[in-house]
Amino acid sequence: MALRCNLRSSSLQSFRLFSSSILNPDSKSLLTSKEKSRSALSLIRFEKNPERILDICRAAALTPESHLDRVAYSRAISSLKQSHYYEGIRSLIKESVTRPDFKSERFVSHFVILYGQAGLIGDAVKLFDEMPQLGVGRSVKTLNSLLFSCILAGEYGEMKRVFSEYPKKYGLAPTLETYNTVLKGFCESGSANSSHSILAEMERKGIKPNGTTFATVIAGFYKEEKFSDVGKMMELMKKHGVATSIGIYNVRIQSLCKLKRSTEAKVLLDTILGRGMKPNRVTYNHLIHGFCVEGKMEIAKSLFKEMIDSKLKPDAKCYFTLIYYMCRGQDFESALAICKESMSEGWVPNMSTMKSLVDGLASIEKIDEARWIIGQVKEKFSRNAGAWDEIEENFTKIE
Repeated sequence: MALRCNLRSSSLQSFRLFSSSILNPDSKSLLTSKEKSRSALSLIRFEKNPERILDICRAAALTPESHLDRVAYSRAISSLKQSHYYEGIRSLIKESVTRPDFKSERFVSHFVILYGQAGLIGDAVKLFDEMPQLGVGRSVKTLNSLLFSCILAGEYGEMKRVFSEYPKKYGLAPTLETYNTVLKGFCESGSANSSHSILAEMERKGIKPNGTTFATVIAGFYKEEKFSDVGKMMELMKKHGVATSIGIYNVRIQSLCKLKRSTEAKVLLDTILGRGMKPNRVTYNHLIHGFCVEGKMEIAKSLFKEMIDSKLKPDAKCYFTLIYYMCRGQDFESALAICKESMSEGWVPNMSTMKSLVDGLASIEKIDEARWIIGQVKEKFSRNAGAWDEIEENFTKIE
């Protein structure tokens, strides 16, 4: 008995050392759970070997209870899918769902969604069907996860089948979230017209639609350029007592911008202001992106100034969009000014955008500014320092 305990203790200690060596090879000390999670996430981002990714996940003992671990799971699944290593995905999820501490509906729902992210919808359906064998009961929340999994996998036909058959088969009454998920699937798949019958069914069953319901359907009709149906949905919102919030306006503005109808989207901004409503930074983000895509940079810059004057703080995405399109339009001095603002917030665009800016500054003989940008980027991302050294060496030919 003593020998068995000693062997078990030795085995556990070896596993801990093995875990630490993978997650933190430069240290002999044991890592806390949070340190393991952070290390795993960092390693997964850059790891290309699928077996190594699985080893990292196992060493970190990931759990869906932690936000960091959920992100790590998702990154791992994406990387394994990119490598077409589907057996590795199945292995990782099967190992997880059989862990005694993961036997809960919430955790199993998360793994159902991960199967959808991997495009393995057959495995997601099988996991849902076999939940009682795992000692976990099914509920409408898990059903909603399965429907969302179908959408992630782009399996809209399977989503329709599950929605049609499973509530009756398993005695699960659809909720507002169920209907909103199904509406999302129909609208994403180019079947926005189906939303009319879904909304009618909701009314029959006494399920009141909310802002999310109408935002989803309105975006779907815009995507299909069925503008008269957008008007019908706006009227239906009034009938159900759902307010036309800034969120609904943002969906309309984004939808028009995606259709390269940013001028019409800006008219909606004027409507918002005329009604005494306050646009938010999401409103401006959509408009700025829309006008940038259409090459109307002066309007985009004007909107950016209006946003600042309205005391709305731009986010990283807004800065990155402006810098990217300013570089495309060869407005490198404006791009530099925006880039400096962005970097003062700790937000640095990706390497391709920064290279475009640096090359552009060099082309207009702003070598000192280009070197400054390179110095800032090298300090923040030492991993790419070698690539930037090569770019900087080319400046000597210009000088």
